[in-house]
Amino acid sequence: MNSTIITSQIVGHIANLANIPVTAEEEKQLAEGFNATLKVVNQLNEIDTTNIEPTHQVTGLVNVFREDVVDEHQMFTQEQALANAKNTHNGYFVVDQILEEK
Repeated sequence: MNSTIITSQIVGHIANLANIPVTAEEEKQLAEGFNATLKVVNQLNEIDTTNIEPTHQVTGLVNVFREDVVDEHQMFTQEQALANAKNTHNGYFVVDQILEEK
């Protein structure tokens, strides 16, 4: 059984990496929620599934595929696609590069 515990500090670190602002109270609530989820997953991992066949789909439904056909009447020309762009160069959109966090 895995005894990994998610702390408020870990939640804060992940939120910082994801650039998501969270309050100290939210960090605490999220840590509690993550730990509750991990507890359930650990309980499921304790079940003996040795002789159980894996089940990937239980409804009997199958994917329905269609031919990938291009409808040229719904396509933009390159000029139409770039018509409202602030800045273009040689038929491409030009945007500022982002190299670091501001």
